[in-house]
Order: sequence, then structure tokens, then C-alpha cells
Amino acid sequence: MDSEYNPPQDPLVILHEDAEVLLVDKPSGLLSVPGKGEHLADCLITRVQAVFPQALLVHRLDRDTSGVMIFALTPHAQRHLGLQFEKRMTRKTYVARVWGVPAEKSGSVDLPLIVDWPNRPRQMVCHETGKPAQTDWKMVKNDGETARLRLFPKTGRSHQLRVHMLALGHPILGDPFYATGPARDFPRLMLHSEELRFNHPQGGASTKVRAKAPF
Repeated sequence: MDSEYNPPQDPLVILHEDAEVLLVDKPSGLLSVPGKGEHLADCLITRVQAVFPQALLVHRLDRDTSGVMIFALTPHAQRHLGLQFEKRMTRKTYVARVWGVPAEKSGSVDLPLIVDWPNRPRQMVCHETGKPAQTDWKMVKNDGETARLRLFPKTGRSHQLRVHMLALGHPILGDPFYATGPARDFPRLMLHSEELRFNHPQGGASTKVRAKAPF
């Protein structure tokens, strides 16, 4: 899969910028940070730092996930935001399109996750050694074959939303790791970080930034 890395060349989409923080809309298919090897050097933080050399990493989104991503523009903001992510004080909302239609209108998934070593970066549910992971979800609409959900992760494990939806029996459309058959035949992973709520590092005001899902 690495050899096929061909990131989109869309211009940087800035959602919010002030003295302390920068929020951008990450395109699907672009790494958040560089991968191993020259061919994986192009990534969002490198593109951001070309315009904002002082930008610092706070968190990541999977390569195939699009949407709101926050960068700190001062070391103070990086510490402040880093603690908010660590202590689960930020609130994240994702939009996903999934295969099939859940029987319920909403629910929660509470399944511990761990890396599936022989098949990494895949993750898997493991009740013995997995780290706690919780996701709330709500159905927005469905067309009888697929459904549009809002996902509210309470923890931030790698691939959490993707594995939790698979565990529900409704893999995210276009997921190269977890979807199979017709659920996989979509041009991209149908997962988008729609909204991030955080306390602003300067003054602590509750701040909300959104990016509309492109699907």
C-alpha cells in the first residue's frame, strides 16, 4: 500500500487561524505526519509548516480520514492542547457512511483495542490486553443499503472508529483495511472529522470549528 501513496495536491484549506492555533481541513489520502521513507515525506504538517513554519503537531488523523485537524502555533498552545487531548477534554464529531443499516437509531460501542501485530497497522478487539475504547454513534439517515452516522469517540485509539463500526457489523464504506466486497468499492474511506470542540489556549474559551463532509 505504501508504494501507492499518491496524495492529493489540493491547496491548504484553513478553517481558523489566530495567534495560538491553526485549524485546517485535511484531505483524504494525505498523511498527517511523514511516514518511513522518502516516498512518504509529503504530509499535512510539512505543507502547513511551509506556510506557518512555527506550527507544532498536537494530534493526528488517519491518512484516509479527512476533516478538522488542529495545530499549535506556540509551545504554550501545544502543551495546553496536548493536555486536553490526553485528558479527553476535547469533543470530536465524525461523519461516516457505513455498509448496511443498524437496527437501532443510536448506541455505544465499548470494546478494547490493540494492534494486530502480524497485520499492522490493522487493529483488533482484544478483551485481555486491549486498551479501553468507547464510541457513541447516532444514525442520521439511510437509503436501505447504507447509512450515514455521526460518531462521537470518547477515546482516541488508532483506527478506533473503523474497528468499532466493523464490530457493529457495519464497516465504513471504502475502508481498505476493514471493508470487504461491495462495501470496499468506494473511491475513498467515507470517514470525516466534522467538528472539533476545545478550550482555547489563550483564555480558555470553548471553541468549535467545523468542516462539512465532502460526501
